[in-house]
Formats: sequence, C-alpha cells, structure tokens
Amino acid sequence: MHQRIIISPNAFSLKNVSIRNHDNQIMNRKPSPSLTLNRRGFLARGAAITAGLSVIPGHVLGLNGANPASERINLAGIGVGGQGASDLNSLSSQNIVALCDVDWNHAAGTFKRFPQAKRHKDYRKMLEEQKDIDAVVVATPDHVHAFATLMALKLGKPVYCEKPLTHSVWEARQVAEATRKSGLATQMGNQGQASEDTRRLCEFVGAGAIGPVREVHIWTDRPSNGLFKEYWPQGVDRPRETPSIPDQLDWDLWIGPAPSRPYHSIYAPFRWRGWWDFGTGALGDIGCHSFDPVFRALKLGPPSSVQATSSRFNEETYPLASIVRYQFPARGDMPPLTLHWYDGGLKPTRPDELEEGRELGSNGRLLIGDKGVIFGSRLIPESKARDFPEPPKTLKRSPGHHQEWIHAIKGGEKPGSNFEWAGPLAEAVLLGNIALRASLREELTHKNLRWDSANLRFTNCEEANRFLRRDYRQGWSL
Repeated sequence: MHQRIIISPNAFSLKNVSIRNHDNQIMNRKPSPSLTLNRRGFLARGAAITAGLSVIPGHVLGLNGANPASERINLAGIGVGGQGASDLNSLSSQNIVALCDVDWNHAAGTFKRFPQAKRHKDYRKMLEEQKDIDAVVVATPDHVHAFATLMALKLGKPVYCEKPLTHSVWEARQVAEATRKSGLATQMGNQGQASEDTRRLCEFVGAGAIGPVREVHIWTDRPSNGLFKEYWPQGVDRPRETPSIPDQLDWDLWIGPAPSRPYHSIYAPFRWRGWWDFGTGALGDIGCHSFDPVFRALKLGPPSSVQATSSRFNEETYPLASIVRYQFPARGDMPPLTLHWYDGGLKPTRPDELEEGRELGSNGRLLIGDKGVIFGSRLIPESKARDFPEPPKTLKRSPGHHQEWIHAIKGGEKPGSNFEWAGPLAEAVLLGNIALRASLREELTHKNLRWDSANLRFTNCEEANRFLRRDYRQGWSL
C-alpha cells in the first residue's frame, strides 16, 4: 500500500498533517478519509513512505518539472465560461476536479480543457455532493459571488473569488467577517495587486517622491472604449421581447438570488455588468483593480463620505458616464485625501506637469502631491523622473497572483488580496454605486453621503441605507 502526504490548508504545522491511503492503483482510486496524525506518527509514517517511493511513477513524484500529486490541490470552478476559464488556466498545475456553470454552451471550452473534471450546473449541489473538492474558484456574475463564496467558506474550503468580491456593501462585510473567523486562504481576482507596478508605486510614495498626497484621480473608458464600441450596455431600458432560452442554459439558476425576469441575450452570457440586478457597473468592474494600488500606497481605510454625479439614467442600469468623489480622513502623518473616479470616457483636467504630446489615455491614474505628480507609476515631467533616485525595493515581490493563493492553502502567508483586505476595499468601491442611485439623485445634489463604517450606515441619509444590501428572491438567503 502506498500513501501520499497532504498538507492542511490552514498551516504547515505537523500536528495538522494528514495521510490519505491509496491501494496499488494510486492514480485511479479516490482517497479514503484523512487520518489525523501526531508529530511522532507523521515522522514514522513518512519514513515508511520514503522506503516505498521507488514504485510510484515519476509524474506522481514531480519529476521533470511536474508538481507531485501529493502537492496538488483539488480545485472546483464555479462560473467557468469567461474569466473563470482564465483563472483555471492560471491554476492548471493543480487538479481541476469539478466544473460548474449554468450555461454549458458558454462553458464548453473549459469542459474540453479539463475533460477529467465532473460537470455541474448547480454549485450548491456540487459543494454538497462532491467530497473530493479542496478549494473553490468563483467567477460567476457579481450577484452570485457572495452566495457561492460564503457556502464554500462555511464548508471549510479556501476560496478565490473574482472582483468586486460581492454585489453589495453588506455582503462584502459578511464575506470579510466569515473569512476572519474561518482562517481559510482567500484571494480576490484583482491580479494587479501582485504586480511590480503596484509595488513601485508604493515605494515611490513611501520615499516621498511627490510629498504628501492630497488628491487622486482614476479614470476608465468603461462601459465603452470611446470609439462607440460598448463593453456592455448601460443607460438603456429593459427589453420587451422575450426570446427563447438557449439550449444548455438554466436561466432560473443564472437569475439566482436576483428578481426573476425573462431571458434575453442583453444579459447573458457577458453583458450583465451594467444591470443593477446582476452587475456593479464600471466602478465595480474596474474599481477594485485601480483603487487597490492607491489604497496600499496611501494606507487608505474606509472613506468618510462619498458623492456622485452622472448622466441621466434609470433604475435598470448604471449611467453611461459618472464621476464619484470619495473623501478619506488623515491617516497618521498622511493628510486627508480626495479620490475622484471617472468612467464612460470622462477624464480629469490635464495636469500642467504632463508634457505636450503625451496623452492621458483611456484608462489612467494621477496622484497629486505637495511636491509633484505621479502619472500611472511614473513621475512627471520626465525631467523630474530622471532626477529622482530610484527608491530601494523594500516590499516583498509576489510569486504571482494565483500562486499566492495556492501557497496560502498549503500553509504559506496570506495572499495580498485576501478577503480581510479585499472586503473593505470592495465596500469602498461599492459605496460609490449607492451614490449613483437614480432615486437618490436630487437629494444627493444637496449633500455628501457621510459614512459610518463601524456601524455600516450613512448618518445623514436614511434612504441611502436601504441600498447597502438587497432583497433576495424567494429560496435564496445568506
């Protein structure tokens, strides 16, 4: 009898190591329930394993660059036809054992990529019934994120969830608290947090390259790219026609906790982002990517207030273009900060420091300090960039965004965008969407929304508080 060693998801501590037993057909049999061993038992059993390794195939041992089977995590994907497919490709060195998607036509490419994985349509049944799943990747539309994530966490499974983590502010708080209690390895899908660009921005700010920062501007071309090509529809009414539901799509499961409505291709498989019931608009799509480096470099926490203005729109979709302003209090020796968000092709005023011939671009970032400006991750003008010495690399570099999560599952340090970090970040992003609610439009022209993060409420607008969470369709609850 041969055995493989599985390291606990929570720690490398030997008291948490377990052995899964296999018979001679080690690659074809399901593992039996784990047997918890004490340190002495683990060492003795390890010696026996070492003595029998000669009969195990090379790919099981990790020869020729392969990961040993005993080091691979059994992963399940929930929502695998779009970004989920990309996430699983980045994690393909692990064992992909389960694939769940409500639209099997959209997921067909991923099914083909991982033919050995069991296929599911309902993630709830998958998580309840398939017992060999170690960890879960969630890449559904935004309105299902919290449901799949919290169920997996409650079952003791580490979770990777795409941004913006949740659909509502209240859900983000629940996910962060559940993660804190569980101690499980988590990671939100804002891949740029692991980049060299993010680290260099933090190091330049930390080195005082532009002095105290009091103003930040972030902009994106979403939901269109400025050439009349839309990424997804916004500022439109609900369609009246009711086409037939495509084969292989379970529309009721796709709707999930949202209010029921007839199927239309304007929602699925991708164009759901601009609809209030399903997505989180341009701010939810890009905000967790673009806010993250700024939050790290400037040590930002919850905003003290938020205000917004936008093009005219309805309660069905987000506006075609908007500007959101966040106010943040002082942090230690850092002064109060104003962060301006622009979408739909809107941009900030061109800074004087930007040389003629250089464009702001469709997506970008400006940090305005007392002593200078950072455009993207570079000082401007170019002459200042040449004169300022490169700051030392004081921050630890990442092995890769997805790899951070795998390392954490095996007992390594917390990933950079673990849910205890990503939850508050998502809260801040999603507060901006509340300020964009059409029903609050006139009232908010007269006031900022003052935010009390500790008590999860706005202190000066009771009407806005009802948008912190949403009602769920019958049969769905958190």
